[in-house]
Amino acid sequence: MKKITLVCMFLGFHLFYGQDSTGAVKKQEVVLPAKNPMDIGELKINLDPKGERWLKFGINSQIWLRSIENNPGTKVNGVPQDQTYDAGIRRMRLTVQSQLTPFYSVYLQVGINNQTFISGGGSGTGANGAGKKPGLFFHDAYNEFTIIPRTDFNTGKPNKNNLYIGAGLHSWNGVSRMTNASTTKLLAADLPIFNFPTIEVADQFARQFGVFVHGDLDRINYRFSVNKPFATSNTPAVGSAAVDNNQSGKLSYAGYAFYQFFEKEATVTSFLPGNNLAKKKVLNIGSGFYLNKEGTQSQPAANVFESHDVSIFGADVYSEIPMGNKKKEMGLTLYSVFYRYNYGPDYIRMSGLMNPGTADTSFTGQKALEGPGNNRVLMGTGNIFFLQAGFVLPKFSNTVKVQPFVNYTLKDMDALHQKGNYYDVGTSFYFYGQNARLAVQYSSRPLYDTASRTVFDRKGELIILFHIVL
Repeated sequence: MKKITLVCMFLGFHLFYGQDSTGAVKKQEVVLPAKNPMDIGELKINLDPKGERWLKFGINSQIWLRSIENNPGTKVNGVPQDQTYDAGIRRMRLTVQSQLTPFYSVYLQVGINNQTFISGGGSGTGANGAGKKPGLFFHDAYNEFTIIPRTDFNTGKPNKNNLYIGAGLHSWNGVSRMTNASTTKLLAADLPIFNFPTIEVADQFARQFGVFVHGDLDRINYRFSVNKPFATSNTPAVGSAAVDNNQSGKLSYAGYAFYQFFEKEATVTSFLPGNNLAKKKVLNIGSGFYLNKEGTQSQPAANVFESHDVSIFGADVYSEIPMGNKKKEMGLTLYSVFYRYNYGPDYIRMSGLMNPGTADTSFTGQKALEGPGNNRVLMGTGNIFFLQAGFVLPKFSNTVKVQPFVNYTLKDMDALHQKGNYYDVGTSFYFYGQNARLAVQYSSRPLYDTASRTVFDRKGELIILFHIVL
């Protein structure tokens, strides 16, 4: 124990004290929160007087309270339930971002997701109860090298063209802006999830291992990567839809680029905001892709297996427009994206965020193709159109801002016989900028009949979000 204490004291001493070129101990600069209560500042430690070497820490905590209208034939904790109330941790993350020299950096993000009273727990909870003690895991863990810096090392002037290269478990994704979304600056209560085309199948929470490059060509921001997908080996049923099976081991390729018409965005990390409270004038048009040869498999006849290439393409528009009198701080945020997915014949995925339900095998009524709980059609071979809008209301307080928002999704899946319309509507209350948010959102989803594969009913879900970002 004494040895551990001494080591901790030594590390703590060197975290805040370093040595200058003569070897003398020198105190490092700690960046404290700003005096303006609307600007909390950064959790950042400068390791040199110029601030060129630093460590930055982040905390992202999202707590959900919910009322869920369950799909027909749902049990929750073994009891049939039409409606369920619950609370859970949607996301809890810690990040460490470092600029150790002007030439290289390390980025780490660790945390948990989707823990409720019944789901998301670690293995071996046993008699301690379902859902308890989830294991922390790395979301991001990559190293990055500077090839052409954003700011010239000699002159201190910005470079219009810059280039960075890195490797590791990363989220420099392709397809769309929302596939590279920042979860600390969301417009709605959450992401639609179909923006991550291989989520928790061939990736680890939207990340894959690989090599990536990113940077700017004047007003074009770009990112491209070559990755090794996480292994899948599902066995397709005879005559059924394609399933995830990439046993042939092919690499995946991804890329996304967007043109910035007005103000340029900072892209030190991979995460692109979906909402800045319309503080800037932004108009970006982008497009991207994800390709994985032989990523799925079907069995058209007994013992006859056929592999299929996965190809996803996206095109999107993102805009933030300050409006009216500047003192009122009003503004409109718009985002629209179109996805074309091809996973092979009739591929389809169902999913429900923090789903508390399981199937009630004794249920004899009309069942939903989606399954129990709050499951919905997530994505599959076909097309998805998504539109999102939010408006910051006129300023009435120095502390609080109010932003109503709405989402609309149209899903046209090859495996279904009717298009699906999905709606989300809500309002966010921001405290001290975007560091604290309380949001209320109601979502409506269609349900498909198992036989006809057409819509026969709708269900809703109410979410109250408590969100803190530091």
